[in-house]
Amino acid sequence: MSTSPDLHPATQAGKVALVTGGSRGIGAAIVRRLVRDGVAVAFTYAGNEAAAHALAAEIEAGGGHTLAIRADSADADAVRSAVDQTARAFGRLDILVNNAGVFLGGTVEQMSLADFDRTLDINVRAVFVATQAAVRHMGQGGRVITIGSTNAERMPWAGFAAYAMSKSALSGLTRGLARDLGPRGITVNNVQPGPVDTEMNPAGGPNAEAMHALMALPRHGRGEEIAGMVAYLASPEAAFVTGASLMIDGGFSA
Repeated sequence: MSTSPDLHPATQAGKVALVTGGSRGIGAAIVRRLVRDGVAVAFTYAGNEAAAHALAAEIEAGGGHTLAIRADSADADAVRSAVDQTARAFGRLDILVNNAGVFLGGTVEQMSLADFDRTLDINVRAVFVATQAAVRHMGQGGRVITIGSTNAERMPWAGFAAYAMSKSALSGLTRGLARDLGPRGITVNNVQPGPVDTEMNPAGGPNAEAMHALMALPRHGRGEEIAGMVAYLASPEAAFVTGASLMIDGGFSA
């Protein structure tokens, strides 16, 4: 008797990934998708221990392999330690997903220098620190994927200047790192989501209608949709994609 083919085979079996900020939202969707593809996935979290442990338990119950690591991405030593813990626990590191990020709003008159510095520390410096640490463990076929934002290309509201700047910086960092690491067969790419339905930006939130009015597809995206693009970039199929900033924003920037 014939059976239906598996539409989602474990194409990445044996690979190991680290996802920063992976306990909830887009990060958790990426963790789940990579696990579904056969990857052993460590992820970091900063404060929500209950959510991190719940996600780890869910993955282990489903037969996957994971490791939850507490690490504030503003702490460079903690970021390096998380990378090294992942490599020690699983014996290798093939994929780094720089997902951890922070939004601290305020106009130029309102924003404190401390909030400005924290925005850069988490959204930009941590990406460099994690990548620098991760590539020491990577070989040919390694993947570095960063979660940026459509706001790197379009910022239609006041109060987002520092956030938009931090996400724009990732485009240049991605291109430069792609040149540095290309000779080693490691690809580096930047995924730029638009509005995505998460706790921080719910599809039914007070700002949703204004966002949708600016989009070609007037809806929030789903974490699983972002995770699908990340899974492609992490796969062997994307071996010729590097230095790219790829929009997945429902036409917000169109």
